[in-house]
Amino acid sequence: MPRRLIQRYMPHPDTLKRNRSLRFMSHLIGNASLWVLTRRSVGNAFMVGLFCALLPIPFQMVLAAAGAWLLRCNLPLSVGLVWLTNPLTMPIIFYGNYRLGAWLLATPPRQVPDHLNAHWLAAKMAEILPALMVGSLVAAVVAGLAGNLVIRLLWRWHVARSWKRRARRRRQARATQTGAPAREKPD
Repeated sequence: MPRRLIQRYMPHPDTLKRNRSLRFMSHLIGNASLWVLTRRSVGNAFMVGLFCALLPIPFQMVLAAAGAWLLRCNLPLSVGLVWLTNPLTMPIIFYGNYRLGAWLLATPPRQVPDHLNAHWLAAKMAEILPALMVGSLVAAVVAGLAGNLVIRLLWRWHVARSWKRRARRRRQARATQTGAPAREKPD
């Protein structure tokens, strides 16, 4: 995986430590093992971040930070991925989770009124909550495991491709030194 690309967009730990609102987490932010970018740490960070993002609970970022600490994966990636469910995407994602839960529980989904408001949502919450929680949990587990697998496969593919490129460059350099034409191996 392009480690340099990920590092370019990650904040520096010292910048986060100086932030007043994050001082209570300075011991966690200062832990160097939570800033490492390896195939394992990035894959697990995607798993934790996507899992926490799809749960309809408050303090998702705190849960993602705790998950990163427990699994020793990349802290900024796992916390940053929680923002997949931001105020713009949250209604769409959680409605999809609700529909998935209703399908899994074999219950008919509630029809949303033309004019959705907080009063209707509060009145129907007891009926909506079981399907929302089941759907969210299933979606979170599937997305987390799929994210981990995809990142690890992409990372492995990128490393194998870079090894092939290096080997090709070495063959070409040797061929130019000896004056013989370089043999190309099929990819």
